[in-house]
Amino acid sequence: MDKILQSGDGDITITNDGATILEQMEVEHQIGKLLVELSRSQDYEIGDGTTGVVVLAGSLLEQAEVLLDRGIHPLRIAEGYEMASKIAVAELQKISEAFEFSKDNIEPLVRTCMTTLSSKIVNRCKREMAEICVKAVMAVADMDRRDVNLDLIKVEGKVGGKLEDTVLVNGIVLDKDISHPQMAKEIIDAKIAILTCPFEPPKPKTKHKIDIDTAEKYEELRAQEEKYFKDMVKQCKDSGATLVICQWGFDDEANHMLMHEKLPAIRWVGGVELELLAIATGGGVVPPFP
Repeated sequence: MDKILQSGDGDITITNDGATILEQMEVEHQIGKLLVELSRSQDYEIGDGTTGVVVLAGSLLEQAEVLLDRGIHPLRIAEGYEMASKIAVAELQKISEAFEFSKDNIEPLVRTCMTTLSSKIVNRCKREMAEICVKAVMAVADMDRRDVNLDLIKVEGKVGGKLEDTVLVNGIVLDKDISHPQMAKEIIDAKIAILTCPFEPPKPKTKHKIDIDTAEKYEELRAQEEKYFKDMVKQCKDSGATLVICQWGFDDEANHMLMHEKLPAIRWVGGVELELLAIATGGGVVPPFP
């Protein structure tokens, strides 16, 4: 059953996930805070069973209280729980069943994922969601090391859609607009220049003041800025790039030059997204222009 939680500032959360509910609660008791941390760790490491571990831990604490009332030292109780844990793990190893899977046979993983999604809000689409989750993990999994870098998987939400609209994109989704409306919107077999420097004139690191008292001086300054932009655009063009993705902004004049050179550009892309883009394309991030 889903619960509606309302925070102090009026935000509404609808969930039946134990970790989410505990995160929203204002817990002051120190042992209660430990249980919240336990649930958070379970969610981070396994992604399921957040309610179960809290119920199990609460039951163990309840039994420990009985033992404390009998005068048993807390260290002895902890040691007893450690021994019981080893016995329980050994028994689980004995009764567990191994199942084989591969990149060509993901059905066992999909069934396992469907089980974990049965109690979630997405349960009406659990088959589709399970397949998307498994395919996403298998795409970035290192099978030799038995390791998965979940930072390589990005979840992007859009307002107004429904669960059935969910799709898996084998690539990078950047929710950004092309910097100029007249630039090309579709680029096939693009060569991407990934930049961490702004398309702007260099700024002195110290305080400065420029006095312009004649039209000739202003024209000279404008010509110098134009030359700087032209050099930057020329370097991008000469590199063979057909798309420029920049972490920072563009000066309007630089943006116009990029459009004039038929070089589409995207600006204000986050550093994490740039790194993911570099990993996905096998490219490198270009430092500031020389």
